[in-house]
Amino acid sequence: MAIDLVIFDLDGTLADTKLDLANAVNAARRKLRLPDLDNEVIYRYVGDGARMLVRRALGPGFSEEDVDRALEHFSRHYRDHLLDNTRLYPGVKESLERLKAHGVRMAVLTNKPVSFAEGVLQGLGVSDYFFRVLGGDSMEEKKPDPAGVALLPREAGVPAERALLVGDSSVDVLTARNAGIAVCGVTYGLQPESLASEVPDILVERMEDLADMVLADRGKKGAHEE
Repeated sequence: MAIDLVIFDLDGTLADTKLDLANAVNAARRKLRLPDLDNEVIYRYVGDGARMLVRRALGPGFSEEDVDRALEHFSRHYRDHLLDNTRLYPGVKESLERLKAHGVRMAVLTNKPVSFAEGVLQGLGVSDYFFRVLGGDSMEEKKPDPAGVALLPREAGVPAERALLVGDSSVDVLTARNAGIAVCGVTYGLQPESLASEVPDILVERMEDLADMVLADRGKKGAHEE
């Protein structure tokens, strides 16, 4: 499977964003005079966009107006604390550099609002690796709708059969399936347990393993050296 385009999820795939997200959720709950949730509970709510994260964190019995208010508080806090604890996962930057050096096009497709996604990528020093960043508010529908995956290969000038989606959750697998492209799961992310129900074509434990596979399939040298 020769790959010319790799489409990455962000949260749980490229970057460990979970603590800053949890802190913003609990800041929003406190504004509504609600007690903090355990971080591990909040982590399970990540993946379907900011509004769904906030709605899940509020729980039943809250109106859409309550969700609106909580989302405003969440967004304000998260914008101000976007990179307090967020870091790239080990091997990510090195792998992106290797892929770029061998001519692989790369993009990001996330359900995170695009302004937050771009802020994270810029703050972590990796935004220049991607020709396009699509967030949850970039298209009419979020993942697992296939619209973003359908758009990115066209923009890159790459056939869909030479594109690969990489993510940490069943949402990413479903997105790829809906778009008819290959999908690689990572075992270290926020929701790797969800990959048991929606099984990806490939599963890797490290981002370096993904780069090795893509470059080997392209007939390139540059396998990761221990």
